[in-house]
Amino acid sequence: MQPAYLLGIDVGTQGTKAVLFRHDGKNVASAFRKSHLHQPAVGVVEEDPELQFAAVCHCARSCLKDSGIDASQVAAIGIDGQMAGIIGIGRDGTNLTPYDSWLDTRCAPYIRVMRERALEGIIRKTGGPPSFNHGPKVLWWKHERPGVYRRIASFVQPGGYAAMRLCGLDASHAFIDKTYLHFTGFADNVRGRWDEELCRCFEVSPAILPRIVEPREIVGRVSPAAARRSGLRSGTPVVAGCGDTAASFLACGATREGVCVDVAGTASVFAGTTSGFRADTRFGVLGWGQSATPGLWHPYAYINGGGMNVEWFARELAMLGGERTAETLEQLNRRAARLTPVMDDPVFVPHLGGRVSPSQPLLRGSWAGVTWSHTAAHLYRAVLEGVALEYALYRNVLRALNPELAISEIRITGGGERSRLWNQIKADAMESAVVQIQHSDGAPLGSAMLAGYGVGLFDDLDKTASQWVRTGKRIHSNPRMAQHYRHRLDRYERLLEVLQQWAETDPPANNSDR
Repeated sequence: MQPAYLLGIDVGTQGTKAVLFRHDGKNVASAFRKSHLHQPAVGVVEEDPELQFAAVCHCARSCLKDSGIDASQVAAIGIDGQMAGIIGIGRDGTNLTPYDSWLDTRCAPYIRVMRERALEGIIRKTGGPPSFNHGPKVLWWKHERPGVYRRIASFVQPGGYAAMRLCGLDASHAFIDKTYLHFTGFADNVRGRWDEELCRCFEVSPAILPRIVEPREIVGRVSPAAARRSGLRSGTPVVAGCGDTAASFLACGATREGVCVDVAGTASVFAGTTSGFRADTRFGVLGWGQSATPGLWHPYAYINGGGMNVEWFARELAMLGGERTAETLEQLNRRAARLTPVMDDPVFVPHLGGRVSPSQPLLRGSWAGVTWSHTAAHLYRAVLEGVALEYALYRNVLRALNPELAISEIRITGGGERSRLWNQIKADAMESAVVQIQHSDGAPLGSAMLAGYGVGLFDDLDKTASQWVRTGKRIHSNPRMAQHYRHRLDRYERLLEVLQQWAETDPPANNSDR
């Protein structure tokens, strides 16, 4: 009997999730294991790559057990993962460094170094500016931990590390797929290769960088040792997969030009879908990353921890009757939805961890325009609006760089998708319909599609997405509120300028969180 199931695995910030799919896209089992973030100092955010790999094995075994499916029926495995962080590995393929998370801000000084030396060239070639991503992080390890750096054979990302460990690969088989290249700082993205000039500029040998592969490429097969840990069949093909945001875009059906995506997760990500590469050297806002769908690109930008702001507010600041409470997000949404928005409502800047798009690592979060008449509901609504207003700035840049692009709709996925209020605010601020995904399985669904594509079960990702992805409720923009948010956007943009000037002229005394 031909294997008829596909396993998609997402090594995410909050945890690792695996979903076992039938060949027609039906979810037959899923499993999740929470991450263990290590934050020993301000600005330091790490994970143990071996715990990430253990979570992959645990979730795979759980899916097989819960579904009752024999491991021999799994045709292939696809793994996606967090995109902007790095893991330094030794020659044997195991980690020498912890996972240097995309939330870790220690590399900020090297963001400045890369910007000063070669900003225009980096953006023009890679498609993305240096930020809390690969290039500055590699330089941090090179200059701040030179002893460790000399032992590193290659740098990989969590999804790639888990795939390598699953297949028992050493550093000679280290890989990065093309959806990550705009984060690297050293790549020629269009040509799919490392750029010698950029590597020479920062004295980073291409030999320490992994080989570049297509997301559909089979990078190895499950080793006997990993089979014993995971319950998978030894020899099962493992495809390269892609970055978690790219997998989420695929899982939303962003496989045609004009379909935009809002990943309302830990990071708040807005992306378009285009047929061409247009590096944002003009604004420095959009990263222009390759799509998992051949021939397409995703220009996108994100708010570092945008989704975390909502949880943070509910946990730390929500107040009822003047006393700290465990007020739920549902209660906050109901209270905020009853408000009548006015121009003098507080404005919230969502960059508690520094602004990423464009790179302004000194900028921090803020409320402005708060008065005694404002309640926790006003402040909460401002938190939701802050993401929508930032997205509107991203949209304006996309239109400026791609004036002929027609945005057909914005498909939304991630935990924030459940907030009816937030979705309406986004539709109004973006002046576009927001479309929910029915029963979304998120990034693992995209990874499973890539796994099937890699082993030949599918020959067209757009066709597969149209069969696997079901859209749900469509939320239309209110013209009156769209006008309201155009004026709010002007105020928000001016506030960002003032706060950035303040951050640059009066930086924090303790810069360890930068």
